[in-house]
Amino acid sequence: MGDPILRTEGLTKRFGGLTAVDRVSLELYVGQVHAVIGPNGAGKSTLTNLLSGDLPPTSGSVWYRGRDLAGLKSDEISRLGVGRSYQKTNIFLPFTVFENCRLAAQSRTPHAWRIFRRAEGFADINRLAEEAMEAAGLAARRDRVAATLSHGEQRQLEIAMCLATRPRVLLLDEPLAGMGPHESLRIVELIGRLAADHAIMLIEHDMEAVFSVAGHLTVMVNGEVLESGEPEAVRASPAVQMAYLGGEELLDV
Repeated sequence: MGDPILRTEGLTKRFGGLTAVDRVSLELYVGQVHAVIGPNGAGKSTLTNLLSGDLPPTSGSVWYRGRDLAGLKSDEISRLGVGRSYQKTNIFLPFTVFENCRLAAQSRTPHAWRIFRRAEGFADINRLAEEAMEAAGLAARRDRVAATLSHGEQRQLEIAMCLATRPRVLLLDEPLAGMGPHESLRIVELIGRLAADHAIMLIEHDMEAVFSVAGHLTVMVNGEVLESGEPEAVRASPAVQMAYLGGEELLDV
């Protein structure tokens, strides 16, 4: 698979006496979904925040395309090519699907702050927005106001907004949360398609979805990596089964 596009070495985050992420090392590759699972409080979202620059690490390092990201702000890391979604949907509800994607695309163009020219006049921005909607499966919802979309479609829109910023790495934090089976399947299929051209780190509690799409699996417990490897090998690990109170969640998939 070549070299990892993003990797961490000994990544650690402490909040006073609490170690939320403890010496985590992992690698993300274009063409692969790397799922990170674990009980609540395992440090998964904190890990995502460290990779995206929303939090600075206490120690350890994050490398993107061979560049040390130490000291960079979240917007700078995003501009390099690291996109992310959040546990709580983060979109502009009064705007249409197209307007949301266009706003995201504007952040990547030299004329993002030309406030005296109408946004509709920038063909390159509009093209990025259209491509993002198409890639996320929302082209038919182009003119729908975001507030009128279903929960699953709003999650798709957040991913589309990420895509409009032209990332190479996607950090998806519980994209299936609160969805029914039909919407979950649609998002899983979308993640599978996007993996062809992106490195994806997926934080998710839906084990059926994880095992259907992940090519690599990392299990975190109490901020540490308990096990990491191919999904079937990780599922068979006695330590992982113990972490899941006997492993029923994993074994029943």
